[in-house]
Amino acid sequence: MSGEKMEAVDIREILRLLPHRYPFVMIDRIVDIQGEDHGIGIKNVTMNEPQFQGHFPDNPVMPGVLLIEGMAQTAGVMCLRRMSANPQRRAMYFLTIDKAKFRKPAVPGDTIEYHVNKIAHRRNMWWYRAEAKVGDVLIAEAEVGAVITEV
Repeated sequence: MSGEKMEAVDIREILRLLPHRYPFVMIDRIVDIQGEDHGIGIKNVTMNEPQFQGHFPDNPVMPGVLLIEGMAQTAGVMCLRRMSANPQRRAMYFLTIDKAKFRKPAVPGDTIEYHVNKIAHRRNMWWYRAEAKVGDVLIAEAEVGAVITEV
């Protein structure tokens, strides 16, 4: 079933699966989902987001750590969607962030695509390779690992 093509995940499903809420939801939808193996998270960057009040008021740039969080949330939704009809009983936590590189800034008006591909899965742990792109331009990349636990 892991290669199964699924419908896109909208914001309602993301909020059902993730514990994050405004202002910390870093994805708006996920498209091109292939089980837990591959997906593309979409984030529409807008000027009214709170991080731009301080990062930086005269030159708004999406913080790199929030780009990494968007990668992880994309992977997390893919895993949680496959695991349980009751996500409230599960929590996902970072294990690792490796090989992170930031190449170009994302700014208000950009649409970020988080391309995530599974590297490995063991028991309740997953590792993904992720790239953040604006159009065809690679702006950031990283390998992220996470564990899902019962709460």
